Amino acid sequence: MILVSVAAALQSLLHRWGLAGLVPQLWLLLLGRLLSQMGTGFTLFYAAIYFVGTVGLTATQVGLGLALMSLTGVVGRIAGGSLADGRWGRKQTLLVALLTSGLGSLLLALSQDVNLFWLANGVAGLGQGLYWPSAEAMVADLATVEQRGVAFALNRLSDNVGLSVGVALGGVWVAQTGNYPLLFVIDAISYGVFALLVVTCLQETRPHKSQMTWQSWLLALQDRPLLIFCAANILLTTYLSQLSSTLPFYLQRFVGIPLDKISGLFTLHVVAACLLQLPAVRLLRRFTHRQGLQATTLCWGLAFLGVVWTGQGGGLPVALLTLIAMAVALVLYNPSASAFVVSLAPLPLRGVYLSINSLCWAAGYALGPAVGGLILDQGQPLNLWWLWAASTLVTLAILFRIRQDG
Repeated sequence: MILVSVAAALQSLLHRWGLAGLVPQLWLLLLGRLLSQMGTGFTLFYAAIYFVGTVGLTATQVGLGLALMSLTGVVGRIAGGSLADGRWGRKQTLLVALLTSGLGSLLLALSQDVNLFWLANGVAGLGQGLYWPSAEAMVADLATVEQRGVAFALNRLSDNVGLSVGVALGGVWVAQTGNYPLLFVIDAISYGVFALLVVTCLQETRPHKSQMTWQSWLLALQDRPLLIFCAANILLTTYLSQLSSTLPFYLQRFVGIPLDKISGLFTLHVVAACLLQLPAVRLLRRFTHRQGLQATTLCWGLAFLGVVWTGQGGGLPVALLTLIAMAVALVLYNPSASAFVVSLAPLPLRGVYLSINSLCWAAGYALGPAVGGLILDQGQPLNLWWLWAASTLVTLAILFRIRQDG
């Protein structure tokens, strides 16, 4: 009787959150993503601190390395979208992406000078670029139109759960041992586990093989709503890049928050994103994708003002509120952006459209760390956050021009 009650309650919960009916392959894909993001969480918020404070690179060199990762990611994204739609399909493209990312993490573990650091970032960026179009196309393939918002939200929830566990464990490891390179090794292992899951458990999901190559890109680049969205999306992903590149270094170097407190702040940030992701999906069902993107932009504007306040005496409490605001921005952004792009994409061009969406991430993650590192090296850190806060007005203006929502 108790088991029947538990099963009924679980089924009711799945229906309530729109999780009923999701195919097993989708759950396996989400599990793999959770494992790989756990490895990423070990390094994400500590890389800049390690390479500046221990290896001895400058903030500008680290920023340029992260920018290089984004630039090689452009190559990966362009190739990944075409290969996922065409010759390789989703599964093989995803497998190559994971193996390449794992190699990049191993090279980062060995990096003790700027040249190897930049090479490692280039390899890692290529792997990440190949990953996003294939993985997101696979999510879209496995979900029905009605399930798609929930599926993309679960994809991001897997990211956030994995990151939260990884960040917490990484913080404990650093505090106890100070051994940063092993964190990158663990990251590489997590990619290997995900690759093994892809080989043994996942099937190809591509509905049919596209015969078009560059013609696909030409057709996609004539889609006006997509191009307008891309202009806004580059700015939005620039904001996202601050979480892993500039903000942790700023809080330590310029605000004076200890490393263990920074680890706790970012752990709470990711936990908040986990807890808020599914409620955000339910809320977003009442609004268009464009309105969801406008809401995330407003949250980013408030968050950047919170960073300014943190640096002007707000300290740890305001930093915590700021990172919670960024978590809200994150959970509103992810399902809105992905679902909007998929709603625009013709089925044979789904990989290319998602590749273009992923290219916005590459552009944002190239621009954000480079600008952040340069401004912080000038010794005027508040100027950076005022710049980002003001730019959210530009992002809102661009989003108001989008006339078509999926």
